Amino acid sequence: MSELMSALDALASDDLHSLTDGQVLDRTAFLVQLVNRASAELTRTVRRADSTQAAERDGLKSMRSWLIGHARLSQAEASRILRSGRALEHFPALAAGFADGQITAAQVDVVAGAVGERERAQAAEQGIDLAAFDQVWARVAAESPHQSLVAAVQAFEDALDPDGPEPDATEGRRLAIAKHADGSITGRFDLDAVGGEKVQAAIESIVQADRPKGDARTRAQQNADALVQLCDNQLASGQLPILRTVKPHVVVGIDLDDLVDPAMGAGAAGMGFGATISAARARYLACDGSISRIVMGSDGVPLELGRDHRVVTPGLRKAGERRDKACVFAGCGAPSWWCDVHHLIHWLHGGETSLGNSALLCERHHTKVHHGFRVERPPDGRWRTYRPDGTEILIGLPL
Repeated sequence: MSELMSALDALASDDLHSLTDGQVLDRTAFLVQLVNRASAELTRTVRRADSTQAAERDGLKSMRSWLIGHARLSQAEASRILRSGRALEHFPALAAGFADGQITAAQVDVVAGAVGERERAQAAEQGIDLAAFDQVWARVAAESPHQSLVAAVQAFEDALDPDGPEPDATEGRRLAIAKHADGSITGRFDLDAVGGEKVQAAIESIVQADRPKGDARTRAQQNADALVQLCDNQLASGQLPILRTVKPHVVVGIDLDDLVDPAMGAGAAGMGFGATISAARARYLACDGSISRIVMGSDGVPLELGRDHRVVTPGLRKAGERRDKACVFAGCGAPSWWCDVHHLIHWLHGGETSLGNSALLCERHHTKVHHGFRVERPPDGRWRTYRPDGTEILIGLPL
């Protein structure tokens, strides 16, 4: 053990900056193999401790509890190691590849998660040769991408029940949304293969259509922006189901004083699902929306409800789409149906609701111009975009 730790100490002391690209890649491949071998040995050792109930020595009832409490592993990771150790006793070829470092712990878990005691019993009843599958899985795991092993294991599951009725895949669909104190949300969804394909196709179409030069967003950020844009498109289409006589829409409530005050006003506005946003964000949403005036009494009871006032008329929007055709922010060009009609001078500050005072901007760039960026359309008719420091964003390489 001490020799192994000394060897790891020596690796950690290496100067990586002195290595060539080829040497760094070779080192990476070696370390992956080393991690695989160490993971295999951990799995084998934990399996031995599990079978002998070694955790009782420390007063715990299971090795899962010991791994969580003593090794500080997550519950999922502790379960994975135990599951893999139990499965590998039945798959010697897979175990050998794991021990040799050619197969990863995640690949072993693909098999262990799908082929448990019940599945092995079913295979024995039907005369299915597990050894043949073991050889195939070991070869696929060592030579092919991770997803190929997933497909190979699925072939085994199909062999167990080749003629059984296919279940309704939609029964497993789930979408859970959790709202946080600041109004932001996180979520988790589980979809069947067909439902997942539809979601991926829709999001990918928006991601690939919006790839501006110099985009520094991560892929996760691009996906999130695409999801919001997808919802934006549907809300704007007017084709969603009517909710109690009202088309679904984003609702913002804000006091008039906060709306006209140029200050940020954090937490000044309330949204329909309970979130609070700043006055600045409310002004951004008010650029292209309907405004309803409600006069409140001192006891909080509405005294008067004025009629809706459409800030941007349908006719003005059509004129803006015909003139601008797309988002006018330099380098963007997002299609018109992704865009809001932005007031160059906000109507709250006397700006006219007119074509001359309007610009098509996609959601991301509409946000940008409410946070320091600026778009202008001088007499030559060519849109110009300026950074918060006043410098112009120019497209193309300098001469």
